[in-house]
Amino acid sequence: MGKRKSSKPPPKKVAPKIDTMFTCPFCNHDKAVIAKMDHLTEKGLVLCTICGQKFTSEITHLSEPIDVYSEWIDACEEANM
Repeated sequence: MGKRKSSKPPPKKVAPKIDTMFTCPFCNHDKAVIAKMDHLTEKGLVLCTICGQKFTSEITHLSEPIDVYSEWIDACEEANM
């Protein structure tokens, strides 16, 4: 007599990774903007490696790099109005 076949556990879902490199709104280079988060000082920094543009903002423990980048884009649009 044979053993019962054990069922395999379901495959684990891979959590999507959040980007930390974005497109610069000034020089339009892809993946040229690096977002850095410093949770100790509660500051977020986005920096373009091509044209050197910088933006800093206040962050919380829930903030992600995309949040700082979005604030930068909003500040650029507000300045252009």
